[in-house]
Amino acid sequence: MPHLPRSARAALLGTAVLSLTAISASAQSKKGTDELDTRIAQVMSKVVTWRRDFHEHPELSNSEKRTAKIVADHLRALGLDVREGVAGTGVIGILKGGKPGKVVALRADMDALPVTEESDLPFKSTVKATFGGQAVGVMHACGHDSHTAMLMGAAEVLAGMRASLPGTVKFIFQPAEEGAPPGERGGAAVMVEQGALENPHVDAVFALHVWPEEAGKLSYKPGAAMSASDQLKIVVRGRQTHGAQPWRGVDPIVLSAEIVSALQTITARQTDITAAPAIVTVGTINGGVRFNIIPDSVIMTGTIRTFDDAMRKDIHMRIARTAEKIAEASGGSATVTITLGGSIVWNDPALTAQMAPTIAKAAGGKVNSNAVWMPSEDFPSFTKNTPGVYLFLGVNKAGVAVEDAPANHSTKFFVNEDAMPTGVKALVSLATDFLASAKTTP
Repeated sequence: MPHLPRSARAALLGTAVLSLTAISASAQSKKGTDELDTRIAQVMSKVVTWRRDFHEHPELSNSEKRTAKIVADHLRALGLDVREGVAGTGVIGILKGGKPGKVVALRADMDALPVTEESDLPFKSTVKATFGGQAVGVMHACGHDSHTAMLMGAAEVLAGMRASLPGTVKFIFQPAEEGAPPGERGGAAVMVEQGALENPHVDAVFALHVWPEEAGKLSYKPGAAMSASDQLKIVVRGRQTHGAQPWRGVDPIVLSAEIVSALQTITARQTDITAAPAIVTVGTINGGVRFNIIPDSVIMTGTIRTFDDAMRKDIHMRIARTAEKIAEASGGSATVTITLGGSIVWNDPALTAQMAPTIAKAAGGKVNSNAVWMPSEDFPSFTKNTPGVYLFLGVNKAGVAVEDAPANHSTKFFVNEDAMPTGVKALVSLATDFLASAKTTP
């Protein structure tokens, strides 16, 4: 080997040291990933068992007593500080790490829906209940059974890592995400009111939701990720008359048909949907009692979905104007009532960018980082003053396309349990990586 100048030898030595450091860091990272995968694999049989049990024994919003007890008992067995009865049936578990640091929260919802299940699963729900004065079936038709089970699994994994955790993890098991029964309050807003994000104060909050996409795929979007949801009610009043003499009255059914058609032009022709998507849907129309009587009134209800506050207000104004003017033009009247619902789910852009590598790692690279979802959530109550990120986990059967899979809230909604390890890994990794990065941030 030719003689090298001292500077060249130093440069080569520096390059070698950097290479060895990089190799060592890569090896450490791989070792950490392998250890985490092992911990998750060890808990997955429990996660599946919990999920199937919750699926077979679903409980409606504000009635999640059995579910809450199973959750609380598990958290206590892990040695966590547990608080029950938050917002009625909510449960909070606090895991204090072995090292000081910030506080991260992971949230799962526990409630089921008034849906009668149509499946051949051996653990299908046959539960019956009363909802809105009617006898209904009860089903986890939105996958909250899997959310609860995955967060219980994440709690067990993180409890096993307690000594090395630089901070605190708060596990929030929420009731009534689907909305409290009439005359009751519940859900995320009440949990926040009752201190879910305090004692200790939460620095960031994460959640995920199962969705009919490729199994194991994680989807998210910085900024507005899920729509605001408002309830629409329109009462159209005419003048009752004989069906054979419509000219002697004012037909509210015909007026309602005109209004329904015209409402669609608000988003199709009057709203700049290049700025943000928006939807106006009429879901029910009720009027009349007999085939040959033109009724006095018709009641319509529906939903409004928006991603921008200014657009939200503008669409509300246009709905009222459209319904009122159409009814007035034919001698009738329309009363429009819009009840504000859930706010826009907002993923903090800086936190989303920070956690993007964590999300990609958890999903093995199967990610969609520009996902927009028209359904709504009450998760914004947690992120009103706290940065947060909300993810979607794909749970389709292998080979089933998105358009062919039963939708959330369907009687045949299906969760592919093979995707659940990715959900547990995402929850655990979001918590550990956030705490680790917070520790190193001045």
